[in-house]
Amino acid sequence: MPKNNLILDKAFQFSLMIIETYKKLVKSNEFVLSKQLLRSGTSIGANINEATAAISKKDFTDKMSIASKEARETKYWLLLLEKSNLVTIDYTELLKEVDSIINILTAIVKTAQNNKVN
Repeated sequence: MPKNNLILDKAFQFSLMIIETYKKLVKSNEFVLSKQLLRSGTSIGANINEATAAISKKDFTDKMSIASKEARETKYWLLLLEKSNLVTIDYTELLKEVDSIINILTAIVKTAQNNKVN
């Protein structure tokens, strides 16, 4: 991974948190929403990582936009799990982290869009 990349590091650490949460959910026999959470939660970092090797500004913006959408989807699954009480876990830290990631990605995408060369 590239050095000193705040959003990539945050997304990687968040992915590890999601994997641990996934394990807890599966241990409690929650298999459907947990799989959705695992896919979207780990996809954030994967798309950010792809963006670091973008071949153009448009490619970079597109990958970061996808990462942002995956983060928003992840937040949805976390809220659904929290409110449904399918598995009693404290989702507070995960929700705080995903909000932070969404805010950073939103700023990155807006900046990238504003810096487009026509």
